[in-house]
Amino acid sequence: MRILGLDLGDKTLGMAVSDSLGLVARPLGTVRFSERDLASALEAARKAVEEHNVQKIVLGLPKHMSGDVGAQAEYCLEFKKLLEKELGLEVIMIDERLTSRMAERVMLEADISRKKRKKNVDKLAATIILQTYLDIHSK
Repeated sequence: MRILGLDLGDKTLGMAVSDSLGLVARPLGTVRFSERDLASALEAARKAVEEHNVQKIVLGLPKHMSGDVGAQAEYCLEFKKLLEKELGLEVIMIDERLTSRMAERVMLEADISRKKRKKNVDKLAATIILQTYLDIHSK
């Protein structure tokens, strides 16, 4: 079963997909769109679902460090409802606190330039979100 991992931002959607066994996540890319344009984000997710024969979606939920749900998390929950309604797939929310920072740190350690880091942080964060889910559920 292939699973799509998503990291939704105000202007970007980072995407990753699992292998067919659901063991390893790999980055797909980052889609850029106008601020909070969920229709464009939905279309990008739809294309990835069709192209990779995805049966489930994992979407990052950006909670505050205190665990509270803020405006950005509400935006992601709105996207979850849209994905479920329009694509008819199960969408699982996973806590994504610090995934962008983890992605940034990995790229810094790999000595990737600032320009390339900015371009790749969202898809790497999506990969971390998906791999976290896969690791939890492979046991």
